[in-house]
Amino acid sequence: MAEHVPAPSKLDTSVPHPARIYDYWLGGNDNFEADRKVAEATVAAFPGVVQAAQGNRAFLGRAVRFLAEQGITQFLDIGTGIPTQGNTHEVAQAVNPAARVVYVDNDPIVMAHARALLRGTPEGRTAYIEADLRDPDSILKHPDTLATLDFTEPIAIVIVGTLMFIRDEDDPFGVVKRYTDAVVPGSHLAVSHITADLAPETMEAAAKAYNTGPTPFTPRTAAEITRFFDGFELVDPGLVAVFDWRPDPDEGPSPVTRQAGLYGAVGRKL
Repeated sequence: MAEHVPAPSKLDTSVPHPARIYDYWLGGNDNFEADRKVAEATVAAFPGVVQAAQGNRAFLGRAVRFLAEQGITQFLDIGTGIPTQGNTHEVAQAVNPAARVVYVDNDPIVMAHARALLRGTPEGRTAYIEADLRDPDSILKHPDTLATLDFTEPIAIVIVGTLMFIRDEDDPFGVVKRYTDAVVPGSHLAVSHITADLAPETMEAAAKAYNTGPTPFTPRTAAEITRFFDGFELVDPGLVAVFDWRPDPDEGPSPVTRQAGLYGAVGRKL
């Protein structure tokens, strides 16, 4: 995934974007000065943010692998981010080559990368949609979504590291419910979300540095994040720091769990 894809012409590189800031923390090359400025200021305020980003990415991989091992073959990945190692379709199709994935992001450079670099197995299928999480109809009714996913069968909705960028006035809980209402029982929801519960002072400093850009994040409490799972039963171990969600046996306990500032959980629709 080291190939560099030129930025689309409509991309304004002077405006930082969460996907590209995240790419910088993960060691990627597809970010710009505006992104790096915010990313570095956040690191100065919260040195553990790079480990937190890596932990969030690892949570995505473990959650998708778990879901594929439970027999889920369809994934709707909203807020996918710039491709790196361990993308959703790679993890899912390693378990079941017939798995199907729809990627969604609102950053044109993410979609340019996705179309150029993300290739699934011959048995499976991948699709890429440039759309905004806050407009469920543009995603759920998109022809490529409907051609790739069968909504009469269980689907895993994956929203990792994205919901904190939806402001309270945009009703993030109502937005997520639009997606969860669209899938059948037996479907799953995987979410990670920034919180101030685990390290309040550190998160406050990080927010002051990060929120100088046009896309501020909103930390939420465990109780608030659990609301996204209304109508779902959380699978073990429930809502925990991302490092502590079903860690691989060789990982061991994380020394930065309390500093992570991110909860993760997976739920099954009842």
